[in-house]
Amino acid sequence: MTLTNAALLSAGIMALVSVLDSHLVSKRLPSLRAFMLPVGVIHLVLALVTVLVAPFAVPVFSLPVGYAVLSSCIRVVAIVILLDSLQREEVSTVIPIVYTYPVFVAIMAFMFLGERLEPMHWGAVCIVVVGAVLVSMGRGPSISDMARPRAALLFLASLLFAVADVTGKQALSDISSWNLFCVGAATMGLVFVALGLRPRVVRSIRELPDCKRALALLAGNEVLAPVGIAMSYWALERGPVSLVSTVISSRPLFVVAFALLLSRIAPGFLFWSGGRRTVIMRIAATALIVGGIAIIETQ
Repeated sequence: MTLTNAALLSAGIMALVSVLDSHLVSKRLPSLRAFMLPVGVIHLVLALVTVLVAPFAVPVFSLPVGYAVLSSCIRVVAIVILLDSLQREEVSTVIPIVYTYPVFVAIMAFMFLGERLEPMHWGAVCIVVVGAVLVSMGRGPSISDMARPRAALLFLASLLFAVADVTGKQALSDISSWNLFCVGAATMGLVFVALGLRPRVVRSIRELPDCKRALALLAGNEVLAPVGIAMSYWALERGPVSLVSTVISSRPLFVVAFALLLSRIAPGFLFWSGGRRTVIMRIAATALIVGGIAIIETQ
């Protein structure tokens, strides 16, 4: 499997995860903390299984593991901002704004990791990011309709995802992608359980009318998510962080496709607005994203 294919597969899987996350936090579960608690437990189990299957080859208290912990902590903060936004805003608006982060990644990788991109690669990064932004345009609700603090938080999340990718790439110079996945799962699990473990939260989950169905959907989604995360770390371990992050930033394209499909076959499953202008704009955005990724693949 090529780096581009792995990154694209990760983008598609994580897009589906984002759509289901949006449904769960906005439609199924009573609060964000009620979502975090079972997700945190699942990720702690995943971390335990991963460390047993793929032990660390370096001491736990070492600089590479420190970079992994730093990367994971930063990523978890970004994920919390993302989830809170998915609870309040349309998924097809939130994801494209957040996934402009390859621009930050390219700059930081150039400054701190010594990665050198050809002019065509820089152009491809810009093309994919422009496509990701266009995905969220030509529709009803947009970034201009958001409260300024919310829009600022989304751009902060974008910057944090970039920092997490760059520090994660630094960690991967000495540890495996599975080690980074383990640290990330453990960090998310601990933070989410710490935030969600409250008597009222447990009670609100138990009192859900369709508790078993909601938790089953959540569990299925959280089994799917590690596949996408592992694929992204695998690609990140083997390729330039700036290019891998750019391909992964095609995720908004998949989000819009899934959201559009669900708006047709299951109205009300997500917050969604759209029309002819939306479709035209998103076709143009699709062409840009696909074109940018094609440039990366052929260079």
